[in-house]
Amino acid sequence: MSATVSAVVFDFGGVITESPMLAFAAYEAEAGLPDGLIRRLNSTAPDTNAWARYERNELDADGFVDTFEAEALAAGHRVDARRVLAALAGEVRPAMVEAVRRLREAGLPLGMLSNNVAPMGRTGRLGELLDLFDAVVESSVEGVRKPEPEIYRRALTRLSEAVGRELAFSDCAYLDDLGINLKPARALGMHTIKVADPADALAELSALVGIPLAGARP
Repeated sequence: MSATVSAVVFDFGGVITESPMLAFAAYEAEAGLPDGLIRRLNSTAPDTNAWARYERNELDADGFVDTFEAEALAAGHRVDARRVLAALAGEVRPAMVEAVRRLREAGLPLGMLSNNVAPMGRTGRLGELLDLFDAVVESSVEGVRKPEPEIYRRALTRLSEAVGRELAFSDCAYLDDLGINLKPARALGMHTIKVADPADALAELSALVGIPLAGARP
């Protein structure tokens, strides 16, 4: 297999872990809320809404809860924002982690680029997972978030520094479950993969890196 890219950058939620959208939908159904309401709220004024400000660490948890619930109320619905936050904890996808391990064993530079509301812990099982990556860039630490182009630039810089050689955007594959986050990465020159079905995404990645990844061991 021939390689098109020599480095890979992964999103976390919805790629390494199950998508929180599934948990959002479950909460909406349980609470009698319109299907897709949380996602629509997150897409309204996407640079300045509660979610965007929380991911840039401009709001603390209480501030997010108050602001998000006010946004929902303005849209005509009562939402428990703490339930929304609880939905962010997704189960790790073993096949994705196995693919990351295979890429690491092959010597490819690996980065993680995550929109999150608090820095990820570096201990326990999560710490072991993060240790597989050469660079981890988090919106809550950086004060910028996807899809702002600056955070992709920082991810490339950090990854280049970590491996001791200059990487170009065109050297990298980037995996995310949200098209809005893939668009700026593609515009900067990355090879993008939308993760809807993990097996399909790994097959696409296999073709780019020239390493068998589809059907990675669970």
